[in-house]
This record gives sequence, structure tokens and C-alpha cells, in this order.
Amino acid sequence: MSQNGSTIPRRQLGRHLRDLRQQSGMTIANVAKAIERGDSTVQRLETADPAVRIRLWDIEAICRVLGADETTTEGLKGLAQQANTKHWWHEYGDVIPEDFDVYIGLEADAKKLTSYAELVPGLAQTADFARSLFTTVHPEATSVEIDRRVEIRMNRQVLFTRKALPIEVDMVLDESVLHRVIGSAKIMATQLRRLADLSTRDNFSIRVLPFAAGLPLGDLTGPFIVLDFGIDGNGQIVEPTVVYVESYTGAMYFTDQRVVERYQRAAARHRSLALGEQASRDLLRKAAREFAT
Repeated sequence: MSQNGSTIPRRQLGRHLRDLRQQSGMTIANVAKAIERGDSTVQRLETADPAVRIRLWDIEAICRVLGADETTTEGLKGLAQQANTKHWWHEYGDVIPEDFDVYIGLEADAKKLTSYAELVPGLAQTADFARSLFTTVHPEATSVEIDRRVEIRMNRQVLFTRKALPIEVDMVLDESVLHRVIGSAKIMATQLRRLADLSTRDNFSIRVLPFAAGLPLGDLTGPFIVLDFGIDGNGQIVEPTVVYVESYTGAMYFTDQRVVERYQRAAARHRSLALGEQASRDLLRKAAREFAT
């Protein structure tokens, strides 16, 4: 797929349709016959072919055939409506239901995540840390709903623990992460020890950007994640690199090469001024001990 290939909403739509079909055990031919469309139409929707015309009726029909729930169906219809947007601003709860997590699908297919964070990223959170955040963000949610959100977040961590092709994580944490209390001192101590332990994995690099480094770029970038999807057998990129930038009300997804390269340079700059991996690990453990006392 070239850098001028399909857009992020279209790629995500195709990814979810494919996953739904595979989970159902149906073939492309089965689905095509059930919705009275050609095999090629279903295949091109799943592969995010930019030339295919996306019809909401087709998406609804496929979701019905595959037994998708209401949230998933509305989420996929929302993606379909925004399928021609190159730089995509996803406003939470607008068109796409808030409970339909667009980012998780991208993360699951990525081969490497390069990030700068000002809060422990979901992929590295402990259950108690995540529960504290969810309880604050969703004060009206029941304990069952909170538990479901925590379970989903914990299940994501199989991405870097699985034996087959575990994802590679290269993370820079702002030093403020070590001091901002989430939940309680006990929760923080456990979380920081968890980060230190994760950093001993071959595929999980964690470095702390100390306050002493100032502003490495002369300005605040805010947190971001660069997602790379690897190279195929022919030496071609599987999918264009995506930069994910989350804010309070929504998230921005970038694929433009100039923007991606700018964030890649920012990540490299942060990394160059961050503490080494062992020094970062030592600092995490020291902070954990301080919270535990």
C-alpha cells in the first residue's frame, strides 16, 4: 500500500469488517451472497480499497449478517461516513459512539509503537491505576461497566507478552508521570514498579525525560504515539505510519508524510535527552519506594 493509499477511517472500517467476518467463521463469498453483492465488493471493503464506493446500506447489511451489536454497527457506519478524510479528527461521541474504540484496532495491527507520554499509557497500566482513571472519567458508570473497561485495557497487554510477534514498544515518559498521584500512593507504588519491570523486557523500552531536560523542542508537543505496521515479504510497508494525538475531547490521526516525520523527529529528540534505560529503571524504582513509605 502506498503513502497515498486509503484513509484512516477507511482502513479502520476494513479492519473491523475483516475481524468481524473472521470471528463469525464466514467467508467473503458467504457474506457477499448474504447481502446480495459481489465477492469483490466485500473484499475491497475489507482491504480498504480507496476506489470502492462505500454504501451505508452495505455496512448495515454486513453488520446484520455478522451479528454485530448496535455500538459496533453505529461505529462502523460512522467510519464509513468519514472514509474520505485524510487527516482525521475523531471527536468522541460524534457520529461514532464513544464506546467504540477506534484506536485499539490500529494498535492491535501495529508492529511498533513509539510514544511520548505525560500519563502512564493504557498499554502499561495496572488494573488499579486504570480503574482509578476510569472512575474519575466516568463517575456515572456502574462498577460492572468500570470492570468491563478495565478488563478491555488489561487484555490489550497481550500485544507485548504474546510469544508470536510481540509488539515493540519504545516509550519516553515525562518525569511528571512519576510524581502525579493517580488513585493513591499505594496504587502509584505498584504502577511505577510495574513500569520498571516492563522495562526489563527486550521489546519494551522505557526512558524518563527528566525535568532538567527542559523543553527539548522549544515548545510543548503534548503526548503522541507513532504506530508503524512493518514491512511485507516484498519489502513494502504494510500500511502507512500513523501518528495518534489524543486530547480531552477527541483524537487526531495523521498519515501525511511531512507530519509523520515531524513527530518522528520529536520522538528522537525526546529519546536523545531522556535518561538511559537503566537510569530510568532506577528512577522508577526509587519513586516507587518513596510512594510505598
